[in-house]
Amino acid sequence: MAARFLRKASGWVKKRKITVLAVSCMGLFGANLSYHVFPEQTFKLLHECWSEGQPAELSQRLCGVFQDVLRDTGVKSPESYHAFAASGFHPVSAGIPWLPAGSWMGIPPNFDSTAEDKKGIVNHVVVVNGKEVDWESNEGVALKEALTFSLEAQKFAIAREVVYLQNGSPLARAVVAPTCLAGTFFCGRGIKLLLGLPSGSVILRSICNLITAAGGLMCYYISYDAMTYHLDCKADRKAATVSKDYARGGVEFYDKILSRNRILRGLMGKQGMEMYAPSGNLFPRHWFRVKYTPYTYRRDLIVNILRELQA
Repeated sequence: MAARFLRKASGWVKKRKITVLAVSCMGLFGANLSYHVFPEQTFKLLHECWSEGQPAELSQRLCGVFQDVLRDTGVKSPESYHAFAASGFHPVSAGIPWLPAGSWMGIPPNFDSTAEDKKGIVNHVVVVNGKEVDWESNEGVALKEALTFSLEAQKFAIAREVVYLQNGSPLARAVVAPTCLAGTFFCGRGIKLLLGLPSGSVILRSICNLITAAGGLMCYYISYDAMTYHLDCKADRKAATVSKDYARGGVEFYDKILSRNRILRGLMGKQGMEMYAPSGNLFPRHWFRVKYTPYTYRRDLIVNILRELQA
């Protein structure tokens, strides 16, 4: 019974390969975009900061900074952008500005701190390896300093997220998977035609399919990482060119991220050494992938932009 069902299913798929491929590609595209189509119901709930059992409210100061950034970056429909208090140490964002749900940006509590007042940091508990960070210890003081950003650095960090969404980056990233899937399918068909395998051995066709699938998966990883690298650099470049103050803020922002990561590397022990490089960059999960655009490169990119603006 099961064998007969599988034969029928296989025959049905063979007759409708292009239809199945189209549905699969659309499904992948939709799955990758679902996070951005419904950001309030997915992204916001995942990243929202809570205080005393209730979602934390974004301070009036940070709301003002957010509106200033929208004006500076030339956003034509500011009502499409929404900010909320997020957990973590730097801003995060999701959404597509021209869709009804708009875009949502999470701003962390440490952005409410200044050099004179660290309340946005010391009022929150940070746990590393099961131990609460002592803000008065040497490591705590250093971490507190790394988490305190100037107004220019805060504006740059928010601006790069706004620009990232303005550029349609979620759409660009969502296209990679279906494109690689379709490319793998057509490459596989072409290779089998060139080798004369459509009417050949089932074993040879299976081997060809496996090799093509492996190549397609490798192509996806490389393409996705390259797209991430391109979009990150594009957002950094555009945010830094808003003004000299934004560029200076960008240099500070990445300098402090690198400093924070080096401190966490020491605090987290073996796990920190696996997660962070001595420079403060993030290690990729797999040896053949560069999953994260190096912070050192992003800082150097903005340093060069600042030099051009000052020339």
